[in-house]
Amino acid sequence: MKKIYIALVAIVLTAAVSGCSTVEGIGKDLKKGGAAIEKASKS
Repeated sequence: MKKIYIALVAIVLTAAVSGCSTVEGIGKDLKKGGAAIEKASKS
């Protein structure tokens, strides 16, 4: 039972860490997209 608990905690932590990277990546993509739209609107 203890091994199952440890495995579940490891899976949750892995998902949380990868989720943080994903959110950061989405933020960067949105920033680049906004810059492209702003550049296009100035032209």
